[in-house]
Amino acid sequence: MTADSAWLGTQRLPEVTVHASGVLAQTIRAELRQIRRFRTDVQVAVCALSRVRETALWREVEAAVPEHGLGVEGFVVVRRGNDLVVAAEGGHGLLYGYFYLLRYFEWMSGDFTVVEQPAVPIRMLDHWDELSGAVRRGYSGGSIFFRDGEVVPDLTRVRAYARLLASIGINTVALANAELPDVARLAGVFRDYGIAVSLAIDFVDDPRDERVARWWAAAIARVYDVVPDLGGLVVRTARDPEGANLLARAVAPYGGTVFWRVSAAESEQDWRDRRTDRARAAYDAVVPLDGRFEENVVLQIQHGPLDFQVREPVSPLLGEIQETVFGVELQVTQEYSGQQQDLCYLGPWWREILQFDTSGGGGATVADRIGAIVAVSNVGDDANWTGSKLAQSNLYAFGRLAWDPAADPVSLLHEWAAATFAMDDRTRSELVTIMAGSWQTYERYTAPLGVGFMVTPGTHYGPSVNGYEYSGTGRYHFADRYGVGVDRTVKTGSGFTGQYPEPLSSRYEDPYTCPDELLLFFHHVPYDHVLQSGSTVLQHIYDTHFQGYAEVEAMVARWRVIAERFEPAVRADITARFETQLSNARAWRDQVNTFFYRLSGVADARGRAIHR
Repeated sequence: MTADSAWLGTQRLPEVTVHASGVLAQTIRAELRQIRRFRTDVQVAVCALSRVRETALWREVEAAVPEHGLGVEGFVVVRRGNDLVVAAEGGHGLLYGYFYLLRYFEWMSGDFTVVEQPAVPIRMLDHWDELSGAVRRGYSGGSIFFRDGEVVPDLTRVRAYARLLASIGINTVALANAELPDVARLAGVFRDYGIAVSLAIDFVDDPRDERVARWWAAAIARVYDVVPDLGGLVVRTARDPEGANLLARAVAPYGGTVFWRVSAAESEQDWRDRRTDRARAAYDAVVPLDGRFEENVVLQIQHGPLDFQVREPVSPLLGEIQETVFGVELQVTQEYSGQQQDLCYLGPWWREILQFDTSGGGGATVADRIGAIVAVSNVGDDANWTGSKLAQSNLYAFGRLAWDPAADPVSLLHEWAAATFAMDDRTRSELVTIMAGSWQTYERYTAPLGVGFMVTPGTHYGPSVNGYEYSGTGRYHFADRYGVGVDRTVKTGSGFTGQYPEPLSSRYEDPYTCPDELLLFFHHVPYDHVLQSGSTVLQHIYDTHFQGYAEVEAMVARWRVIAERFEPAVRADITARFETQLSNARAWRDQVNTFFYRLSGVADARGRAIHR
């Protein structure tokens, strides 16, 4: 099967000379042999700084390099007249500079100087692919890496994937722990695109047992003998945080890193006990250990305190950890945001998270504090990589925001659309209009005001308002005839608001200053509680669910106007998924509104039909 070229299918470049050596320089030369060409008077060079005086713009390039240098991954682009130079200190920067050139060359005009350096040093995608070929929380087919217990024999598609990731600045991937020769084959493919491979493991041993430490040290030594540039280990699940230090000591002699995933506890919770709170678990477990981890441990912290909900507060851990390197974990795969059936462009949500002020008073943002940004990938062996062609936009936006957390998500959407589809500007603008607000639309027709979940247990797709309500998972809404929401206040609830610093703690503690979109996450309130918007909670639930469905109808109508301008296979796939989304939005609207009407007995103030 020929791999979908995604956002690397429409660009062209003129003749480019390469003044550099090494593996990544060879990758650039191989790229230039396959890229589409066109004639222009512009002379383009990709050049290592050590050889920049071989180019016409060497003075301008040297003047543009920051006093502190470009670092391993930074690059500079200078154009004067018909000369253009991309320069970097080494291969990684040159490769990223080449893809910058590929992305923007046909939009470039006039003289300019650009200096680019990534804001976050580690930009990683986790892959929960099993050796069997199944993908945990995957919605795009099977694994592109594994089949029947081993790595697939033909790595052509893996190479195409590595190319896509390098083009958006990803520098690390986590893969399942396969047999060593297979790990070496995969690492070799990713190495050609400047991407390190880390191995995903589950750690269930006793880290205080010396025999365990010796076993892991020997096992890791064998891996580094075969893959000396292995990035390290990603610990998906574990029982004891001390295991992070055991593994860190084992990989340290080889320069490896241990990524220790920090997430809400999965232990059984009694739904009758409202003082026990899943949201508290990660903070309570990790904060006492801050400063006690080895230097090569990176705590991988989920962006919210629950589980990748379409709306939840930013985890207090992202502002609290002071003495340990940590990263934020997002989820490109749409487990709780439509599973690549429903259109849900997550770029605006991720930027909001990355720009969140962790102090609440003009202090450091999440992006300022992190040493890594990680996400669970949405890729599988479907022909278009991501199940829905439009879901490619989330993969693209993640990489671009990982490089520059301040980037505008709508501009990124324009970039992606222009690079992905051969279309006129008017069609692109219409497509971007359809997609740009789709996260907010999805939020409107699903769980209201940050209360979370209400999904079908197990699959997590589609509504089941009480699906988890009496489970032991801590995923509750506590709706009754009088009100709804989870009391997480210090005064009367679980005390979760106290995990935030002031003034955030007080802001979340008070239902009248708590942001509307998070009210039911932090508070149990009566249905007639008046939001800051002026609406009651119950009327807001009715209004947003009718509005969300209407917005999906509008998206479908807009799509039908432009659908004929797309290739038949793309058109048919997107059309079918929109029909599924319309059905899903209708189910959410009707089930949520009916549930709350039956509980409260209060009708919609606007007289719209609610099933009784």
